[in-house]
Amino acid sequence: MFVGHAALAFAIVGGVAIASGWSSERALAIGVVAGAFAALPDVDMVYALVGIAGASGSDALALAGAFWSTGNVVHRAVTHSLVLALPVALLAALQAVTATRRVRAVSALVATLLVALIATVGGALAAFVTLLFVVGAVAVGAVVDRYTDLTATGVFVAALVGLATHPFGDLFTGEPPAMLYPFDAALVTERVALAADPTLHLLAAFGVELATIWAAVAVVCLATGLRPTAAVTRRASLGAGYAASVLLIPAPTLDLSYPFVFSVLGVGLLGVLPQVRLIRSRGPTVEPPDWLTAALTGLSAITVAWLAYAVAYVVVG
Repeated sequence: MFVGHAALAFAIVGGVAIASGWSSERALAIGVVAGAFAALPDVDMVYALVGIAGASGSDALALAGAFWSTGNVVHRAVTHSLVLALPVALLAALQAVTATRRVRAVSALVATLLVALIATVGGALAAFVTLLFVVGAVAVGAVVDRYTDLTATGVFVAALVGLATHPFGDLFTGEPPAMLYPFDAALVTERVALAADPTLHLLAAFGVELATIWAAVAVVCLATGLRPTAAVTRRASLGAGYAASVLLIPAPTLDLSYPFVFSVLGVGLLGVLPQVRLIRSRGPTVEPPDWLTAALTGLSAITVAWLAYAVAYVVVG
């Protein structure tokens, strides 16, 4: 769900901005900001690099296993807390306020108190993750302040939506996030099961992520007037051939998803191959740039491949 987190926040905030009458540029800008903050909680996976560094051998599955087993020591705790989302969003918003001595002092105080609090509750490792989280929020806020005209309120809302929606996207995979951290209470205690069959559950979770990405595409289309049929080529239909992989790769589950995920994403490379445009609908359209044509064709090919594999799995199974 790494991409899905950002896509969902972008779609929500960007879509609301468009519906509220914002200009296309500002609506897309605040959507991107929300997406950036939605991706930020996964900064805790930096710790997983320790596992990769200590892994023996170069087998891809072994490295992936070391990455996740080490990262999960701290993953989905501090940075996935709805309680901490509010002060971290405030820290980001303070970067968009005129940098007076008082503002800098408040920002430093909030950051220090957060790290100190988590150090007291969770120890040095949790404090380190909190520091990464805080620094990331401040950095994103500073970039937003420099390159956009968004107000502090706009940054705060976008950051809060991004940070607050992230943990809900993780309810379909792995252990539920500690949404009330540092309090010793659980908002959700079990993973949301989309299907009893573990393979169908994984396929459904993958479908949810694809849906969030397409929602983000829809917002871009609303903002720019682009028609997806003007950017997607016939090569996307070649993704249907991925159905044959049901006989070639192990049935994917949350515990063994890499063969499926990496191979189905590889189908997206069809988007960068020579393009043969679809017949467009009548009426004015925005001519898409080549990179967008490649991206949307690749995304369409992945979507077709996912659907084809799901149908094949049900039929063969």
